[in-house]
Amino acid sequence: MKKAVIILLSVMVFFTGASVAAQDELVVYSARKEHLIKDLFGQYEKETGVKVTYITGKAAVLLQRILSEGEGTKADILLTVDAGNLWHAAQKGVLEPVNSPVLSANIPAHYRDPANMWFGLSVRARTIVYNTNKVTPGDLSSYEALAGADWHKRLLLRTSKKVYNQSLVAMLIETLGREKTETIVKGWVNNLAAPPYSSDTKVLEALAAGQGDVGVVNTYYYGRLMKKNPDLPLGIFWADQAGSGVHVNVSGAGVVKYSGNTAQAVKFLEWLSGKDAQKVFADANMEYPVNTSVTPHDFVKGWGDFKENRINLTKAGELQAEAIKLMDMAGYK
Repeated sequence: MKKAVIILLSVMVFFTGASVAAQDELVVYSARKEHLIKDLFGQYEKETGVKVTYITGKAAVLLQRILSEGEGTKADILLTVDAGNLWHAAQKGVLEPVNSPVLSANIPAHYRDPANMWFGLSVRARTIVYNTNKVTPGDLSSYEALAGADWHKRLLLRTSKKVYNQSLVAMLIETLGREKTETIVKGWVNNLAAPPYSSDTKVLEALAAGQGDVGVVNTYYYGRLMKKNPDLPLGIFWADQAGSGVHVNVSGAGVVKYSGNTAQAVKFLEWLSGKDAQKVFADANMEYPVNTSVTPHDFVKGWGDFKENRINLTKAGELQAEAIKLMDMAGYK
């Protein structure tokens, strides 16, 4: 009997020790690049004593890894880009709902999943950019207007294969309806000055070189390039200000369903939504904080205020398949 008690106590100590150790470490699978998260994670370690281990990679690869690892995954948090990817992760069942008054207070409702499966942590707009030698702001208005005859052979776009464009079209479907969106996308294709580019940066470089007059990119790509070379003849224009507002999206995160450290993972997300971390998280990539009490970087703030489309970003995921099909039918490659 005495021997059995000793064995039982040893087992209890072993598992208690393992539990305590787990509380001192978090594992993040991140589609956000290392140089954008490394210092921030180091700051959290310094403030809390909790070690943050991270693996970076493409969003789809990280999601598949979690699915393959199943209950054996070491991931506590999935950090990724674009609400479409976050929605997809939730639909695949790898995230668990989080009820946190802190996250609800810090993150506006349209930047987070209604079921609290994921939370936006930084905001970017996908809006219009133009060559300032060829176009004036008065020439511009909306995404829809770029499909008009005035822009024939003047438009530059990134490939439809990128989730950023899929989400934009998905939100246009939600806002304007499928039929109208299909007409818009067909108009874009007809107005292309060159075949779609592989990246937003290449779109911007081509615009600056005069290969087109107007394009659509994520704001942080514009910010990066203009900070590096402020003399480029490029300007930014906030689309749809007379309508539903410019399309916005997020990078964000959720707690992995099989995390063995859920409580600490939630604390980490709460910390990321707080004022100090929000400033670092957004500024690192020329983005906007989701926490509206935090001021954007001065360089970003200099682009001016804008009205945004406030439809919940889950629609970017729910309508993603329809958006892809629509773009394909419209000949947008």
